[in-house]
Amino acid sequence: MLNKIKQLFSALNDTQSNISEHDLKTAVAALLIEVMRADDELQYDEQQTLNETLKKYFSLTDEEVQELVASASQHLDDAIDYFQFSKQINAQCSAEQRIDIIELLWRLAYADGNLDKHEEMVIRRVASLLYVTHEDFIAAKLAATKLS
Repeated sequence: MLNKIKQLFSALNDTQSNISEHDLKTAVAALLIEVMRADDELQYDEQQTLNETLKKYFSLTDEEVQELVASASQHLDDAIDYFQFSKQINAQCSAEQRIDIIELLWRLAYADGNLDKHEEMVIRRVASLLYVTHEDFIAAKLAATKLS
């Protein structure tokens, strides 16, 4: 009986570690893409902002950005929630870096000059998963609007 219980927990741990693990780049890109998709309108300005953000934030070439966007889009399509992405970010980023990521999400949301309620909802949900306080959430939003 004890062995069966150990096997069950072992199987659960194996399943959890086999859940699509993403590296930091893929996780950030996936969340950015989710904000871009939230309003069901793919805007050129948003796509450009996504590409420029990934290029600058991760020091990537245009080709690497295209590969990352394709990979992150596929992972996002296969995902059932944002946890697998937020887990990677939380494991690898400081609180300040997580706030910076929220600011990147806000910049992308404002890229087309219009903040959609669905975009805001995604950012709010992600901020919660990244343990970003409401104060920092608002500060990141204000910082993004000043740069837009």
